[in-house]
Amino acid sequence: MSANEATALSIDEFTRILRESAGEDEAVDLSGDIADVPFTDLGYDSLALLEVGGRIARDFGVDLPDEDLDGVETPRAFVDLVNAVLSAR
Repeated sequence: MSANEATALSIDEFTRILRESAGEDEAVDLSGDIADVPFTDLGYDSLALLEVGGRIARDFGVDLPDEDLDGVETPRAFVDLVNAVLSAR
């Protein structure tokens, strides 16, 4: 199955995309349970999240409007948003 046919995004897959798209702050360990850690605590700003959103949109074939990403504060919330879009198609 290609990424565009994916039916769900996991936290692990999201973390991989986050690292590849926006880099990783050396002071933050992304290998632990980061699902409910605010992006600001992980060292990511709104621009980094827009980059990740663009990557996920391309890889998974989902439309993630910038305004939908504005209220997303944790990896879990981001993954839940993507999965809601994926399940609606």
